[in-house]
Amino acid sequence: MRTDTLPKVFRDKAERLKSRVALREKELGVWNEITWEKYYEHVRNVALGFVKLGLGKGDKVSILSENNQQWLYGDLAVQSVKAMTVGVYSTNPSEQVKYVVGHSESRFIIVEDQEQADKVLEVEHDLPYLEKMIVIDMKGLRHYESPLLMSFQQLEEMGAAYHAERPQLFEEMIDSTNPSDPTVLIYTSGTTGPPKGAILSQKNMVAMVDSVLQVMPMTEKDSVVSYLPLCHAAERIFSILIPLRSGCIVNFSESINTVQEALREIGPTLFMGVPRIWEKMQSSIVIKMQDATFLKRLAYRVFMPVGIKITEKRLAKERVSLPWKGLYWVAYFCLYRSLRYFLGLSRARIPISGAAPVSPDLLKFFHAMRLNIREGYGQTEISGICSIHHFDDVKIGTVGKAVPGVELKIAEDGEILEKGPGVFQGYFKDPEGTARIFSDGWLCSGDVGRLDEDGHLVITDRKKDILVTAGGKNIAPSEQENSLKFSPYINEAIVLGDGRKFLSALIQIEFENVSKWAQENKIPFTTFKSLARNKKVYELIQKEVDKSNKKFASVENIRKFVLFEKELDHDDEELTATMKVRRKAIEEKYRDLIEGIYGKGRS
Repeated sequence: MRTDTLPKVFRDKAERLKSRVALREKELGVWNEITWEKYYEHVRNVALGFVKLGLGKGDKVSILSENNQQWLYGDLAVQSVKAMTVGVYSTNPSEQVKYVVGHSESRFIIVEDQEQADKVLEVEHDLPYLEKMIVIDMKGLRHYESPLLMSFQQLEEMGAAYHAERPQLFEEMIDSTNPSDPTVLIYTSGTTGPPKGAILSQKNMVAMVDSVLQVMPMTEKDSVVSYLPLCHAAERIFSILIPLRSGCIVNFSESINTVQEALREIGPTLFMGVPRIWEKMQSSIVIKMQDATFLKRLAYRVFMPVGIKITEKRLAKERVSLPWKGLYWVAYFCLYRSLRYFLGLSRARIPISGAAPVSPDLLKFFHAMRLNIREGYGQTEISGICSIHHFDDVKIGTVGKAVPGVELKIAEDGEILEKGPGVFQGYFKDPEGTARIFSDGWLCSGDVGRLDEDGHLVITDRKKDILVTAGGKNIAPSEQENSLKFSPYINEAIVLGDGRKFLSALIQIEFENVSKWAQENKIPFTTFKSLARNKKVYELIQKEVDKSNKKFASVENIRKFVLFEKELDHDDEELTATMKVRRKAIEEKYRDLIEGIYGKGRS
């Protein structure tokens, strides 16, 4: 039987694994298990329920929810009908929900609860295509009188009744799915303007997962914790595509706030973290060690340098002598093992960082405890991943080699170009944007980089973010930014200097860690603003900036910086839904602050 579409892959896996656990979701402190048989039954009922509502080929269904089992049921059900899933970030305010649901012309939307339903109801009059809103958790909505509303349970019951009438229909629907079917509409994060809807086909997604699994094989004995937004291309790979193809178990925590607890309880073997997650984990270890017992602090001070030294030797392909190996295993049992358990990654054999650049120092920190993070790179437009470190061929400072089936080349201006079966079908309702992203049949990534002598891809920065100083020096700000964010006291850093005589930075403090430091040093404060304005805090950050500057040439040093007096926020359009900085928006919003650094004019 050919498994050339995800619904066919899903059916094949459900028939093979049947009573084995496919999903786990924690509710009221208890992990509930869903077998592959029950998983298939839920998807079938949701799909047939949608058919009864009138959903057809090419129609759009939005999903506005945090990660849960119903997200997956809805997604696979929609694909089985040959319709298209449109993920909407649960953190989006009502105006952004209106844009995605309206622009995609979604006829139906699945929402998690009252909070999300209220966002839709607030803008329903601006959504002419919307016919029904299916709510997963109806708590607080029973008294609502909107004809738009129905429960997820009702949808499933409708589908179950239809299955009793036509027991072969769902199988026939799956059989009719084709590799060329456009099946997912993923809206890009919109760092430079309104989000664009990238159309991905069944062929795109199946090709992507098959390529990735060739360089990081997974089986039904593996497990993942699903916590990053499922409407993002990367999390779709790790929570939907890989589990469907490999049979590994997907685990959902009770909420995004309990992910760390879920990691400790589950001990996933595959873990995908964006750089901010890895930075938070490293920071939590550094801060925790300040309150640890004398012996634990001593072990940390003695053994962490040992791990980093051996990591550097191993990554440089140098021989590690027997005494060093012995010392490392002493360090592992005295320190690293407990740190891995603290992070919830004691069983992680495939830790991955992606979605944004990450500091080499941060990677060495985790490699020291044998969390050998592989860095991956890609875009929504190539279905997620185009390069990653293959197996143990990890080279820090690169994002690995192209995955099987993907071709990479560097344009004359340094832009990274890509080809492969994962390349998307185009932007929804935007033929001009689609045409602009292609050059002679190659997908233009928008990133600048190079291929090193071993075929590893090195990312310099976003093409549009490269700074050219007044002296004509080209600088990739992400290197300094990642170096600064390695500090446990710095949450975000935005390096400036385009057309200027020197580099500067806007810095957001890591409030939790800096406030703890302030309390220990008897520095009074009441709010984020009062803490950021404190002279002692400025001096603390100055030391961190000085430490970072030592890694760079003089012309690349941060000469001046200012501290944000508030936390950057998605709702204020300073960050995307995936927590990436909207650099242009910030430069515009904080123009006066920036001019205060440089003085009048562009000096």
